[in-house]
Amino acid sequence: MNMRQAAAAAKLLSATEAASLVQSGMWLDYAGIFNQPDVFDQALGARITELSDLKIRSTLSMRPRAVMENDPEGRHVYMLSLHMGAYDRQLHDKGRCSYIPLNLGEASDYYRRFIEPVDIVIVKARPLADGFFNTGPTNVWLRAVVERARMVIVETCTTIPHVYGEGTGIHISEVDYIVEGDNAPLPELPNPAPTEVDRTVARLIIGEIEDGACLQIGIGGMPNAVCSLLAHAGIRDLGVHTEMMTDGIADLYRAGLITGARKKLDPGKIVYTFAAGSRALYDTLDRNTDMLCCPVDYTNSPHVIMQNPRTTAINSTTQVDLTGQAASESNGNRHLTGTGGQAQFVRGSYASEGGKSFICLPSIYDKKGERRSRIVFNLTEGNIVTTTRADMMYVVTEFGIVNLKGKSVPERARALISIAHPDFREGLERQAHEHRLIPRGFTFS
Repeated sequence: MNMRQAAAAAKLLSATEAASLVQSGMWLDYAGIFNQPDVFDQALGARITELSDLKIRSTLSMRPRAVMENDPEGRHVYMLSLHMGAYDRQLHDKGRCSYIPLNLGEASDYYRRFIEPVDIVIVKARPLADGFFNTGPTNVWLRAVVERARMVIVETCTTIPHVYGEGTGIHISEVDYIVEGDNAPLPELPNPAPTEVDRTVARLIIGEIEDGACLQIGIGGMPNAVCSLLAHAGIRDLGVHTEMMTDGIADLYRAGLITGARKKLDPGKIVYTFAAGSRALYDTLDRNTDMLCCPVDYTNSPHVIMQNPRTTAINSTTQVDLTGQAASESNGNRHLTGTGGQAQFVRGSYASEGGKSFICLPSIYDKKGERRSRIVFNLTEGNIVTTTRADMMYVVTEFGIVNLKGKSVPERARALISIAHPDFREGLERQAHEHRLIPRGFTFS
């Protein structure tokens, strides 16, 4: 046994022993995505009713958390999320989870400057190798949390892919305790097949993508439909600098369509800060030197994004008003996801030489059997603006694509009405005239 192995053996605890270190009133950090602990969580969940006023910060939970399930009335523990997934959203609806508003690329700085305390961070990572625990394809702000935490616990997991990039390892000297994990398969994120509306929107966007474009692809059916159609579009030398590594990007990579040859920053490399998707995606990332998993303050900062020419950001939203504001993270006062990187990539891509930003959405949705327009005169009361009207560039529905840059409010209103569902255009125009969004009797050439 070498010195590192001896040091690791000395720090080994059972999950029950590690969970016994948690005291009432503590702030824990559960990391995020599939780096959230499982065996530690089960052990802590078993004693959660012994504790009070426990707070847990987390991100995009991909499995139910035992600490929450074993405290169904929320008397002992409360969760705070930097970006919500489906499970976090369920907790929010029950009043047991709140959102921390932020541009995701600023999270590392938040931990270093504003968020305190972090009593214990528990992060799932690969077993010790060459002095480091590799955290796999979830870099995000882990480095900042480890730096600030009073105690660091690593739960080992052999099924996490080994990835490359700055900040993807935690050194044994930084770790207080080690818990052996269950090595269960990683949770996967479903990737539904694109609808015909998705494909129609994707075709409109692909018409604007140039050779050598550097892509950022957001989560959702429409952005992934763009990837599906790009495989047959004949566009050459694509690059990637993105927040989330998706199955759609991995498909393009495996097809040989991403070269990164025209990137100025990290040429030849696919740059991302976290991945979530299928087993095939995780296998593609494992020990792949073409991929760089970087901290979120590198992937998402506009001044970094803009350094690659022809940066092309493709993101989705749920509602756009007639001035161009996009609400992408809530449904009224019900929180759904988070700001994520949308606002930062919109700005970074616009600042890029020849860059473009696309915000896409279907024109309508169904609510309790009633068809409603996603392009509206006013945003739903309580809705959060994710992309401001001043930042909005291209807006795309299945009925068309419009560029709002340089357009006045009346011009924007007319442009957006033109890509609304035909059944709602007359009503939108009437509202725009009644409230002087479009002046009566005035035309714009």
